[in-house]
Parts: sequence; C-alpha cells; structure tokens
Amino acid sequence: MAISVGGDSAEEKPMSDINTTPMVDVMLVLLIIFLIAVPVVLQTVKLKLPDVRYDPTTTKPENVSLSITKATDGSCLIFWGVTRVTHQELLDRAVAKLKAEIARQGGVGNPDLELPEAHIRGDVDVPYRCIGGAIYTMQMAGFAKVGFISEPPPGGSTVRL
Repeated sequence: MAISVGGDSAEEKPMSDINTTPMVDVMLVLLIIFLIAVPVVLQTVKLKLPDVRYDPTTTKPENVSLSITKATDGSCLIFWGVTRVTHQELLDRAVAKLKAEIARQGGVGNPDLELPEAHIRGDVDVPYRCIGGAIYTMQMAGFAKVGFISEPPPGGSTVRL
C-alpha cells in the first residue's frame, strides 16, 4: 500500500489505493500454467460409446436367472430362480443345464444352436466378490453370455437415443 506524504496543504489526504499490478501479473501467470496443464491432464482414449440407456431384456425359457444377495454374516447367497445354491451346486447345475440345452437343440453340430444366457440380479449391497464369483462360475460352466439385470431409473422409459 502506498501513502503519499506531501506538502503542508490540509486538502491532501493519504493515498489508500491498492497497487493491483502484481496481483494481475500473478493471475496471468496462473492462467498460462492452467492453460498448459489442463490438456496434459485430460488425455483420454477416444471411444464411441453406445447411445442406449438400457435395453429391455428378452426372457427366454432356457435362460438362467440368478439372484445374488448378502447374508447377515457377510457371506454370499446365490439363488437359481428361487432355489438357494452353493458355488459348487451352481457349477453343477449350469453344466447340466448347458448339456441338456445342447442335446435338446440337436447337438454341437447344429449350425442354428442358440446357447442359453445367464442373467444376474445383484443386490446393491452385495460385495463384488460375490457377483464376480458367480460370473466366473457361469463362464467355467460354458455360458458365453452373462448379463446383468438392473432396475431402470424412475420415470424413465426404454428409449434408443
């Protein structure tokens, strides 16, 4: 802050204006630094993401519906339809289901063979290890398509954007 101490005149008052030049210099330097730094931070991989909010699920009778929730002790509870199963029972039932479906459609040599899908409904509070374990088990059994069933946002409708 600069104060002017002048002559004997009573009309002269001390100057109390702030010198803003250093502040402007600092702000311009910061602006230049941010203009240079922002493109470096925002490096991303160019992707074309799908324009679909969510697709309605086409339920086929041969598809497997799994529900996964968490027990009070923190363990994973897996339900095949409404029947509770362990990971080993899940693997055994999935392999049997896949073999039965392949046999029903005429065997592996059938060019029109459509394998069933696994649809997983996971509770919001379930740890990822529970859902990841179910996905891994279904893939080990031979299911090529494992998908998730989610609840659409409230007030929304199924719309392709």
